[in-house]
Amino acid sequence: MHIAILTFQGFNELDSLVALGVLHRIKRPGWRVSLCCPDDTVTSMNGVVVHAQSRLAEVASADAVIVGSGIKTREVVEDPQLMGALRLDPARQLIGAQCSGALVLARLGLLGAVPACTDLTTKPWVQAAGIQVLDQPFFAAGNIATAGGCFAAPYLAAWIIARSEGEDAARAALHYVAPVGEKDEYVARAMKHIAPCMPR
Repeated sequence: MHIAILTFQGFNELDSLVALGVLHRIKRPGWRVSLCCPDDTVTSMNGVVVHAQSRLAEVASADAVIVGSGIKTREVVEDPQLMGALRLDPARQLIGAQCSGALVLARLGLLGAVPACTDLTTKPWVQAAGIQVLDQPFFAAGNIATAGGCFAAPYLAAWIIARSEGEDAARAALHYVAPVGEKDEYVARAMKHIAPCMPR
């Protein structure tokens, strides 16, 4: 199971790294989570430099993909080379988008009539792409999920865990990262958004 977190130049650290941390709560052979980047290194919106753990050529073969957000997403969607490298297939991949990552999914034509969650800054751009934006932190339909707001990143990660390893595994991962003294409340709130979007 390879989960690629698309992380572009100008990325939002919370969106990519929080998801990375939550997804790494799963410890089993073959479970791989990587920051998937267009370059050997990428620099965040606040100047943090990280090394790519995988490259865009691996996106098509990944089992799950999270499209991270950042301050350069509008540049990403206008870059034919970058967009052409994002060969995503919701028929066989779990695909999530964090905040402005929803704009990438919209421009790739993957959302269709599916509404999306995104951050408030990106909302008008996603709407301009013809997508209904929901006033909530998380939504999934089939194999596509979107999350809005940096602190919704754990919801997106937990959805991938729930889809791959089951809801109990998702609850355990969320419980690990939740604030002390609020763990049960935090997990219940997160699962309130995730559980209704699970296949039944």
